[in-house]
Amino acid sequence: MSKVHVIHENSEWVVPLRSAFAELGTPYEEWFLDQGTLDLRRAPPEGVFYNRMSASSHTRDHRFAPEYTAAVLAWLERHGRTVVNGSNALRLEISKVAQYEALAAAGVETPDTIAVAGKHLLRGAAERVGYPLILKHNREYLDGGDYESPIDGITLVQRYIKAPLPFITRAEFVGGKFLYAVRVDTSQGFRLCPADQCQVELAPKIADTSPATAPSARFAIVDGVPGPLVERFERFLQANAIGIAGIEFVVDGEGYAYAYDVNTNTNYNPDAEARAGKYGMRAIARYLTGLLEQGHARAA
Repeated sequence: MSKVHVIHENSEWVVPLRSAFAELGTPYEEWFLDQGTLDLRRAPPEGVFYNRMSASSHTRDHRFAPEYTAAVLAWLERHGRTVVNGSNALRLEISKVAQYEALAAAGVETPDTIAVAGKHLLRGAAERVGYPLILKHNREYLDGGDYESPIDGITLVQRYIKAPLPFITRAEFVGGKFLYAVRVDTSQGFRLCPADQCQVELAPKIADTSPATAPSARFAIVDGVPGPLVERFERFLQANAIGIAGIEFVVDGEGYAYAYDVNTNTNYNPDAEARAGKYGMRAIARYLTGLLEQGHARAA
């Protein structure tokens, strides 16, 4: 029997999706792609494949999980399987440079950024960008007082976008369509997970934690994302074959919006969703179940 196959490397982030599948009675299987063997002589099983591989996998000692996932996705796609967030989505997930270029091609503004390979070149790049600025790892930002070499050797020197109020907005999309927006309070800093273990296990990107484990009061589902911005985001997702994602952006004092991160393994805050009556993982489960049912209908 064909089923939904969920590709990931962090079981904690899949818990709400399991519950959503159970409510729908959807057959599914998890593929934990940290290590394994891939027999290219065989065809993959039938079904729908949902890729939730994370750029932060190396912070959980899963150093080569994205690379192994890329191999699995190439195998699935060669055999014509239905893949949600396939090879191109993974390529963008693990490279902010690739994200920014793809966003720009879709007409989405991003902060001025210079990609730097080599620590000794950072000062010169910073002077070119101007102050204030922030430093990010191209693959996964690790906050800290001391410089850490990025996992892929590329550091981003980026102009700091100052918002009038201390928050950023994350627009969530399922099936390539806008679901809702969540406002994230950054007044107490960008590390929003209260548990000590989260500092290592989640290693959040700047202004990007796992909403499922962060203090819920800092998250609120809101209205008011401008229609043209949503349209540009949806155009970007369609052009890059991304079905499910969260796109984070900040609005400066003059009202200009700048997208700075695309999360193709997006998570949701349960308390914020309960207050708003909107549920991301349920929407994902319905979307994937619908794709599975369409496949069954075609087979019949």
